[in-house]
Amino acid sequence: MFESMKDKIAVITGAASGIGYATTKALLEAEAKVVMVDWNEKDLKKKAEDLGGNVITQFTNLLDGVSCASMIPEILKKTGQIDILHCNAGSYIGGDLDETDGQNIDQMLNLNVNAVMKNVNNIIPHMKERGVGDIIVTCSVAGHTATHWEPVYSSSKWAITCFVQTMRRQLMGHGIRVGQVSPGPVLTALLKDWPKENLEKAKEKGALIDPEEIADAVMYMLTRKRTVTIRDMIILPTNFDI
Repeated sequence: MFESMKDKIAVITGAASGIGYATTKALLEAEAKVVMVDWNEKDLKKKAEDLGGNVITQFTNLLDGVSCASMIPEILKKTGQIDILHCNAGSYIGGDLDETDGQNIDQMLNLNVNAVMKNVNNIIPHMKERGVGDIIVTCSVAGHTATHWEPVYSSSKWAITCFVQTMRRQLMGHGIRVGQVSPGPVLTALLKDWPKENLEKAKEKGALIDPEEIADAVMYMLTRKRTVTIRDMIILPTNFDI
């Protein structure tokens, strides 16, 4: 069975680049309407112009408490409803723990964990009232294994894995599906913070994947019939050794 995306309204955070942008394009091709959310207003407007009429832009800084809290209410004023929430925005810290500092740790945890929880918290009343909805979170294979070269990032994704699994069980009786997609290394801007040695090795081995592969996985999850929930999809480059 296949669920049509035609005329559904999807909200994607971090939509102006990487996985968010690839998923935006995939949903538009499936005739959905997409609210592109990003903090980079210039890039957001440019990408939206390139994609055409079924795009709505939402400038939100998820690290700002007021902006984050306002996101869902502001979008609902523009659209009237939200069928899909894809919490995709995130950041990365690699390297040994003593190579970073408290400010960077706070920023990454606030974006990767707190903002996701807040966005989901804010969308629940709307989806419960309608009795239907899909919540997808971009996680990582690092949320399934203790990746020693990225302890802060890996810990944030373990937290998200727990959050998704608990929220799926809380919301499954309300017609709301909750799942996550867990990629290995993806060719996005986040890799600029990878240790140079690890990045070069991954490139040489062909151990990186394109954002479009993750978008394909998200589309598979969203288009299953309503009696099926894909709680997690781990998407790895074939030559990625972890």
